[in-house]
Amino acid sequence: MKSVWDSAFGLLLVTGGLLGLTLPFGKIATGEGVPAMLWAFVISFGAGGVLLLVLLARRHRFVLTAHKLRYFAIAAAISYAVPNMLMFSAISHLGAGYTGIMFTLSPVITLVLSILLGVRRPNLLGIAGIAVGFVGALMVALTRGEAGQPAELFWVFVGLLIPVSLAAGNIYRTYDWPEGTGPTELAVGSHLAAAAMLLAGLFSTGSAGSFSLLSGLPLLMLAQVASASAMFAFFFRLQAVGGPVYLSQIGYVAAAIGLIAGTFFLGERYALLTWAGAAIVTAGVVMTTRAQSQAA
Repeated sequence: MKSVWDSAFGLLLVTGGLLGLTLPFGKIATGEGVPAMLWAFVISFGAGGVLLLVLLARRHRFVLTAHKLRYFAIAAAISYAVPNMLMFSAISHLGAGYTGIMFTLSPVITLVLSILLGVRRPNLLGIAGIAVGFVGALMVALTRGEAGQPAELFWVFVGLLIPVSLAAGNIYRTYDWPEGTGPTELAVGSHLAAAAMLLAGLFSTGSAGSFSLLSGLPLLMLAQVASASAMFAFFFRLQAVGGPVYLSQIGYVAAAIGLIAGTFFLGERYALLTWAGAAIVTAGVVMTTRAQSQAA
């Protein structure tokens, strides 16, 4: 029997579940006035710092190369800094559950980008899955957030950019993975690079004073850093074991956590069309996943 560390399915459940916790945590934090850029910084700096201490405790030897530095910078921007800023900016307008549904589009968009970039050849099932996923996404987009509280179309568009950025990151990290480098080291480098970018953004926009807001949320910040640190350790392991398209399915698990947390703990309510659209997106994800299995 495979351990969770060696099982793609086990890693998928753990990683997606931990990612899903970011949605309610982020909504609570931004609801308390914490800027999206600052909460994204908390995640990247906290996770990168904790994982760095783990590597130092193991006496890990760091060898920086130009390839690794390039990887850290690009992965930091498109995988963490940008999507987290988008997510925390939109979540107070769209709701944790609705924003989580955006994650489910990542596998479909990952496949689209893989086809456009020539990484994979399309087959009939894959094309059908993309079409089904698009229909589901359109249904979800039309509801514009929580029932009775439609968000502006701008915020729906921001939400839709989240899976696009995540999909680009899924493909890039696999394509440019530095040979011989472990997943935890890549997580440390990418997150500390993202934290540096976000910190520079906070100072350049005059938002550095907002750090004082974190003093009122110590337990929430601790929970967020702990879950993010664990998630990213599993995240890069799943990248290595399952590949980019399988990895992108963590969005399905995260969306389920976001919908459950939003509905039962944050008082969010969604229209029937939103749930139906989410179910159709899920069907599209299943089809694209099977298409990837056939291609493999």
